Amino acid sequence: MRFSNSFLDEIRDRVPISQVVGSRVTFDKRKTNAARGDYWACCPFHGEKTPSFHCEDRKGRYHCFGCGASGDHFRFLTELDGLSFPEAVERVATMAGIPMPAPDPEAERREQQRASLTDVMELAARFFQDCLHGPQGAEARAYLRGRGISAATQEAFRLGYAPDSRNALKEFLAGKGITKAQIEACGLVVSGPDIPVSFDRFRGRIMFPIEDTRGRVIAFGGRALSADVPAKYMNSPDTELFHKGNVLYNHARARKAARDGTVIAVEGYMDVIALAQAGVENAVAPLGTALTENQLELLWRMAGEPVLCFDGDDAGLRAAWRAADLALPMVRPGRSLRFALLPEGKDPDDLVREAGREAMDGLIAAARPLADILWMRETAGRSFDTPERRAELEQNLRALTSRIRDESVRRHYAQELRERVQSHFGPAQPRSRGGFSQQRGRYGSVPGRLAVSESLARSALVKGSGGIMPLREAAIMVALVNHPLLLDEYFDQVEKLTLESADLRRLREVLFDALAHDASHERGALKAAIANAGLEAVYERAEMLVRRANQWPALPEAALEDAREAFLQALHLHLSAGTLNRELKAAERALAEEPTEENYRRLVEIQAELRNIQAAEALIEGFGLLSGRVGRS
Repeated sequence: MRFSNSFLDEIRDRVPISQVVGSRVTFDKRKTNAARGDYWACCPFHGEKTPSFHCEDRKGRYHCFGCGASGDHFRFLTELDGLSFPEAVERVATMAGIPMPAPDPEAERREQQRASLTDVMELAARFFQDCLHGPQGAEARAYLRGRGISAATQEAFRLGYAPDSRNALKEFLAGKGITKAQIEACGLVVSGPDIPVSFDRFRGRIMFPIEDTRGRVIAFGGRALSADVPAKYMNSPDTELFHKGNVLYNHARARKAARDGTVIAVEGYMDVIALAQAGVENAVAPLGTALTENQLELLWRMAGEPVLCFDGDDAGLRAAWRAADLALPMVRPGRSLRFALLPEGKDPDDLVREAGREAMDGLIAAARPLADILWMRETAGRSFDTPERRAELEQNLRALTSRIRDESVRRHYAQELRERVQSHFGPAQPRSRGGFSQQRGRYGSVPGRLAVSESLARSALVKGSGGIMPLREAAIMVALVNHPLLLDEYFDQVEKLTLESADLRRLREVLFDALAHDASHERGALKAAIANAGLEAVYERAEMLVRRANQWPALPEAALEDAREAFLQALHLHLSAGTLNRELKAAERALAEEPTEENYRRLVEIQAELRNIQAAEALIEGFGLLSGRVGRS
């Protein structure tokens, strides 16, 4: 429906924008000056802890200085609540007490058509749900039970079953008075000039209703139960209601859950559902294709740094790189991406079923920034032992940064990547004990110039030998000393740690003793306890190692939130690696005693999981936690 500018101006003038915004946010009392019509709040479009969202009654506009969202009354309602523009105008007009103008007949007809199609989709969703719980849904119910999907979760996501019949849905809808044209317009049947009789599009499939931002069913995804069908997953075609590249599965639920945190993008419906059942409700999925620009925009409206979660195999890495390329031109202050790579052969569904929510939380906490993924792609598996190869790397990195539209972000990326190049291509040093060399304080290199993947895979974080203090263990202990609150918060996990360094085991005992005597509340007290135990030199050696490796979150200058995030990453990786190393030894013994195919396969699986952990550690150590933020408290 078209509205005159005078009508829109009138209702905007009568309703302060703070009245529209105030229905969805809580204004910050310290920053807000209501007398001047000047309001501040935490942004409803992305997760944040300090108010950067501003609306001004005099101008009738809002703007977020974090994510860049801005607009007027109507934009706010269409962006946040998913209302159509006419619906937003009607809501503001009602608040203003002004009647709506007479509608345009053609626009009204199209709106009624859309409304009627959503009614048809709702009927179809109920039909599929009833079929799932009926006699014909036995196989589908067994499959869902096998995947660990509870009845409550099935109901929450309105899962259903499409019978293996050409006409079941079509006949049901026709019996409800739905016309052939409406059924076809919804994409529920396969039809066309070369098809004499239309037939049900979804047959013999578990059905996943796809909802819009208002929770209305606009499409379906279907998973085949038979292995013989060409497509395991199938989506509705594009219709008047549904455009695949503009929709995220579980968007409406995830947006509510992501208000104060982040949002996670996974690959499929079952991943989203399994995570929700495990308590991770802020997950969404694209609809069977690579992320589109529109879907990225939807993610950024929910969180400033959404986490993209990919499989840890080659296909997952390629998907991560495609997403990085897509996002790079659009990043700006307060809007970027982080990447979490799953262990090879695992998806989020496997992870939470086998290891619980804590494993997923650890994976998300260890998610790496966009800059790391770009650097990894340009350097992994390559040797830069000639000036020409190093020059080519620099050229490629410059080409990448030039694609960033925001001038400020582009400048910082150029500086960041330039510093990484300088750090890794310092003068070659003699090899040290254990086969590692150090270039400007970094661990790992073959003789001569850096061969990235090899040096990082053999990082001192992975294994300490030859008297070397393992960096990961040192970083954990240094973080505990410099941020004593972590010792109290994660006492049980720290107590269970297996430390290879005898010196660091002694240092941990001193920290535990200080905690038992209530002397661990601040850094100075812990340093004094360490000195009294004669371990001052051990601590200084550990801190020097951490500083040289640029593991800044463990140091006293880091903010507690940064220290906690990096500490949890290291803790998760250390515990995982310890468990896997024990399992590896057991698998090696089993294979030696009984060389069966099953024992060999188990050994290979454990080795693959260890390689994935080593790769994650390589990102943390070799590429560094490089933003260099200092304490903000």
